[in-house]
Amino acid sequence: MQNFLKINDNDNVVVALNAIPAGERINVKVLDARADAEGVDCQENAAESGRTVCEKTITALEEIPAGHKMAIKDIPAGGQVIKYGYRIGIAKEEIKAGAWIHTHNIKTALGDLLEYTYEPAGMEESVAASGGKVQRAAESTFMGFKRSDGKVGVRNEIWIIPTVGCVNNVATAIAKQANAYVKGSVEEVIAFPHPYGCSQMGEDQEHTRKILADLIQHPNAGGVLVLGLGCENSNIDVLKPYIGDYDENRVKFLVAQEHEDEIAASVEIIKGLIDYASGFEREPISADRLIVGMKCGGSDGLSGITANPLVGRFSDRLIAEGGTTILTEVPEMFGAETILMNRCANEALFHQTVALINDFKNYFKSHNQTIYENPSPGNKKGGISTLEDKSLGCTQKSGSAPVMGVLQYGETVSARGLNLLSAPGNDLVAATALAAAGAHIVLFTTGRGTPFASPVPTVKISTNSGLAGKKANWIDFNAGVLVEDKTMEEETEKLFEYVVAVASGQKVCSETAGFHDMAIFKQGVTL
Repeated sequence: MQNFLKINDNDNVVVALNAIPAGERINVKVLDARADAEGVDCQENAAESGRTVCEKTITALEEIPAGHKMAIKDIPAGGQVIKYGYRIGIAKEEIKAGAWIHTHNIKTALGDLLEYTYEPAGMEESVAASGGKVQRAAESTFMGFKRSDGKVGVRNEIWIIPTVGCVNNVATAIAKQANAYVKGSVEEVIAFPHPYGCSQMGEDQEHTRKILADLIQHPNAGGVLVLGLGCENSNIDVLKPYIGDYDENRVKFLVAQEHEDEIAASVEIIKGLIDYASGFEREPISADRLIVGMKCGGSDGLSGITANPLVGRFSDRLIAEGGTTILTEVPEMFGAETILMNRCANEALFHQTVALINDFKNYFKSHNQTIYENPSPGNKKGGISTLEDKSLGCTQKSGSAPVMGVLQYGETVSARGLNLLSAPGNDLVAATALAAAGAHIVLFTTGRGTPFASPVPTVKISTNSGLAGKKANWIDFNAGVLVEDKTMEEETEKLFEYVVAVASGQKVCSETAGFHDMAIFKQGVTL
């Protein structure tokens, strides 16, 4: 296996798959390289897209850490650094071929609010092609739960949703006691504590109510207890209009201030919910009913090479079967947003995507924060140098399908195919937003590793084999093999089969550990 990868023919950098020692010589194909003279072999004079492709020998001028970038051409100060075939930043100084490229000699080229033009590339054909399922010898199915409202779930859990943080500990105590009564197809009683529901204003209050209502209606819950305090802003009576129509056998309410022993009373209610939910059994359901969220965190230099493209191929595979995927973390689209905009199925969706991007930029500006305060320290350590570098890797998760829907925070998915969701990059907030939007499962790619969970099964996909080996208690699927001895085609099918298994009841690592997290997006004043 070679120690580096050139992602796109137009790139003027390579990515080190393993550390490249100073002085090591590598042979790499470059375009129009003969003018560079030394170390160039153009004997074959191969023509590619009308340009000359030559093999050039590059000597590493310094050690290039794994996941980091090395220049394969001289780049002048102010010149563009190209990776994935796109600009990922501007050289702060002259960079010689063989030099390490990172935050010390590259800077973002991004501005603030931008003007965009819809330039679709064959979207009509792509939309037509995605309008029906791919014909296969046998339709893909998973073993799920059909709900009375027509939705389907991949878990049959009892959820306790507090309306306000004041009853968090009560909710946790109820779940602990009620799990003793779990039976039949019911898998677990889970409490979802959060710090909100009171002392909030404006959009924060609306966000809390929408997310709680979305989770109450989520089909992975066979039964739900909505636990209120009684005096909070988002009390049960206020929350009910956000919930809308609901199955009275499936959703129950309790106001703690109205009961002498709210824990005992809640456990009795949950016993009834368990009786109701245990009537559901797993049965074959077409994979076209699956909704999968896509998110990354703790990215590294291999994220855009292994795990994220793999998830993109999975997304295309599921959409080809009639299924649905949701991509979020808007700030990590900055610098790659035009790729998504030009894949919008129509101009109306294009304008919604422009608003999605610019609204988030205005959110940063309204708080006097730098729009491009990214990547994180962990990202940089892993080899990501600029937000463009990060975003171009992140958007690989979207695959190649047309964008069929654009969702506001707290909105639930309705369009089949690829959807974009407004949510921040924060792992817990974004994963919760995906669940609230209707995702049955979240695919979470990572190069650094994380143990967190979300309200739905959260599949951790490692970008490198080292992480998968070290943190087997966190990582569910290893995409690092893509730079070793496995092909994208076979790993796509393997991941698809794994997701079907998870949808059919196989526990992911965070579920086995007993982790269940949720977080709501907070923007404004706390009273």
